[in-house]
Amino acid sequence: MSRIGKKPVELPSGVTASVSGQTIEVKGPKGTRSFNATDDVSLAVEDNVVTITPRGSSKRARQQWGMSRTMVANLVAGVTTGFKKELEIQGVGYRAQVQGNTLKLNLGLSHDVDYVAPEGVTVTAPKQTEIVVEGIDEQKVGQVAAEIRAWRKPEPYKGKGIRYKGEFIFRKEGKKK
Repeated sequence: MSRIGKKPVELPSGVTASVSGQTIEVKGPKGTRSFNATDDVSLAVEDNVVTITPRGSSKRARQQWGMSRTMVANLVAGVTTGFKKELEIQGVGYRAQVQGNTLKLNLGLSHDVDYVAPEGVTVTAPKQTEIVVEGIDEQKVGQVAAEIRAWRKPEPYKGKGIRYKGEFIFRKEGKKK
């Protein structure tokens, strides 16, 4: 049985949730998010607590039970605190700057890379070697961070490139004479 699904999602003060059919809409100080649950689970809101229960005991219903509970918890976390991914740039001459909602990257390519942040995601560069991606949708924040990182993945010899903050890059030994 799902251990994640059994745990109810508590709504902090300032956050409201409403269920209509299989759709739950969560409103909070940072915005509004919604999630469409499958027909394998049922959603209920009572006394600032969202509970998810499976319909039946099939394997799919149990899988959707835990996944739906996590999605609702992420909606609540997104509208209260938001999500944040930090990237660091390493390499001589590699730098980033933000102009409006466009991230300009100098990554040693023959051209500068201009990345326009999608709606609902803010990209900032507090330093030339740091990039911060923030938003209320965890999937969008992770996708934007992955797309930025994909322009110059860290290489294993010198470690140059864009990496997540705290990410370990396995280093290889270079050529021997």
